[in-house]
Amino acid sequence: MKISLTQKYNVPGPRYTSYPTVPYWNETDFTNQKWIKSFQKAFSESNSQNGISLYIHLPFCESMCTFCGCNKRITKNHSVEETYITALLKEWNLYCNLLSEKPIIKEIHLGGGTPTFFSVNNLEMLINGILSKADKAANYEFSFEGHPNNTTYEQLKKLYDLGFRRVSFGVQDYAEKVQKAIHRIQPFHNVAKVTFWAKEIGYTSIGHDIIFGLPFQTIENVIDTVEKTNSLKPDRLAFYSYAHVPWIKGNGQRGFHEENLPKDAEKRKLYETGKQMLSKNGYQEIGMDHFALVSDSLYKATANKELHRNFMGYSASKTQLMIGLGVSSISDSWYSFAQNTKSIEEYYQLLEEDKLPVVKGHILTVEDLIIRKHILNLTCEFETSWNNELYFEEITDVLENLKEIEKDKLIVIEENKIKITDAGRPFVRNICMAFDLHLKRKSPETNLFSMTV
Repeated sequence: MKISLTQKYNVPGPRYTSYPTVPYWNETDFTNQKWIKSFQKAFSESNSQNGISLYIHLPFCESMCTFCGCNKRITKNHSVEETYITALLKEWNLYCNLLSEKPIIKEIHLGGGTPTFFSVNNLEMLINGILSKADKAANYEFSFEGHPNNTTYEQLKKLYDLGFRRVSFGVQDYAEKVQKAIHRIQPFHNVAKVTFWAKEIGYTSIGHDIIFGLPFQTIENVIDTVEKTNSLKPDRLAFYSYAHVPWIKGNGQRGFHEENLPKDAEKRKLYETGKQMLSKNGYQEIGMDHFALVSDSLYKATANKELHRNFMGYSASKTQLMIGLGVSSISDSWYSFAQNTKSIEEYYQLLEEDKLPVVKGHILTVEDLIIRKHILNLTCEFETSWNNELYFEEITDVLENLKEIEKDKLIVIEENKIKITDAGRPFVRNICMAFDLHLKRKSPETNLFSMTV
């Protein structure tokens, strides 16, 4: 019996927000002192030219959404806010004390958790505290993630006044049955309200996140969700595949059974249906799982081949150094990665001792840096080539790994170049896996990754 391409290539695989992926970091050779030297080097090379990025993790949520695999702390106790903001500013001060000059900030992104868990006053204290030690780049971009159920007009207005022009609202799906299964009851009215508020205030890029492959989700659900989304006309969209990773501790993915999840061709049809509808409404496909109107900066970055991808996702801005503040945040100097502790208690303790809360990381080898560039090219431009700078010894093995993918017409291989075809775009992660030498040399012995398709 002939199997479909979806069945053939739907295997566990990384999402490639980094290379090497976190499970393949060499923690033995990593030290905090090496990280400090690495980020200082990146800062001196790039601060005056491009500025730096800050990712700030705000982990608190009032309730558990069972589709979410992010690091979070569930609580309705808002007295935790000020203590956490104070700790974030302490961590930022520790970094600033290690810098040779005043940082120039090009990007700030508030992620979570639920950033809009925090009060207007505490969000203002956080951003003013960050900016008291830094200058803003001329073309800075500040963004945050908002929960439609608890984002207030006051929060949107205050963050706008502080320089934020981009906001992303988590929608997921509008079907009541799906919402109950993932414990995210969120009426369309709530999403419409915050979207209109953001437009009224003056936000220039409003995003919605929707997900396909959720429990009990049907074609009719996707059609309804996309129709409602189109009626609000956000500037950009993330249309993600649900990452089913129930083995991760504390992610709460237990509100449904495996048989309630759409699989293989059924799941892929959800995406293709949504994609077709979005295309008819003026949305252009950007990288993996993202869409944007031609007026949005993400589309313009794609058209100009300036699209970048990092731990924050796709970005129209590119900086060499990204500092992650807060529990579980990951920093990136290009030469190395560093991740903070996932424990809030340990995070507070390390900062009390005047120590950066970094607990693990990876120093990239020359090979890592080359492969990383290829994977960025594939995920941002759907092509890559190997000139002298990007040539590596095992390219022959990689090309051998790609033979079957080429046979299925998902890529075109030229003399020293690979182009992903339109048919191959849903399988970008699989194509990246052919370049992933860490994965090739040591296959995972336990569940690590969600399915690629």
